[in-house]
Amino acid sequence: MARPEQVLLLEPQHELRFRGPFTDVVTTTLKLANPTERNVCFKVKTTAPRRYCVRPNSGVIDAGTSINVSVMLQPFDYDPNEKSKHKFMVQSLLAPPDMTDTEGVWKEAKPEDLMDSKLRCVFDMPTENEKTHDMDSNKIASSLSKSESSTLSMKSMASSLDDGEVKKIMEECKRLQMEVQRLREENKQIREDDGLRMRKSTIMPSQHSSPAVRVKEEGLSSRIIALIVLFFVVGVIVGKLAL
Repeated sequence: MARPEQVLLLEPQHELRFRGPFTDVVTTTLKLANPTERNVCFKVKTTAPRRYCVRPNSGVIDAGTSINVSVMLQPFDYDPNEKSKHKFMVQSLLAPPDMTDTEGVWKEAKPEDLMDSKLRCVFDMPTENEKTHDMDSNKIASSLSKSESSTLSMKSMASSLDDGEVKKIMEECKRLQMEVQRLREENKQIREDDGLRMRKSTIMPSQHSSPAVRVKEEGLSSRIIALIVLFFVVGVIVGKLAL
């Protein structure tokens, strides 16, 4: 007696394609759709079970829904003579309304209740030009990944260093501001005292005292200029770090 026609819709319908080189796991997706109004049990089988990992390899597809099955080909040494030996079969049956045990349904199913679809495996080996292109693409991707990782680490390191440096520089700025302000007030007071002495003193005492006052004033002015220059340099550094 002929088996009933497969109710599931398979995509792809006739073959599973795997692209080499097969030095790593190669995955292809098989979509199973259930257009009926009943739940459908399914199983995915292969003639080379050690070569493939299928997830999920069995289950139940609810009415009007679909499921994606990942078929993962494990790494192997490609042999063109072996490809015809790899085949898949999708087996299905309509689930009873009161189903509680999926495995029990499969055991009790009659041969005429089972439906199946067969798919062959196709292995695509890249040409030499494609291999070179893939290698270049992988190198570029790897370089970009390393560059992004390096940039992120540099930014992270710079961020942690900037916080500490900025804090130190800001503290130094505050100290310099206070020092400059103190020196300005001291210089202003010296000038006022000098003017007062000049008005009260005679010419001769003024001649003796003025050089000393001028030396002290020049010393304070030099210190103020040096501190202002240092304050300017620190401000430039803070501005660069802020950027």
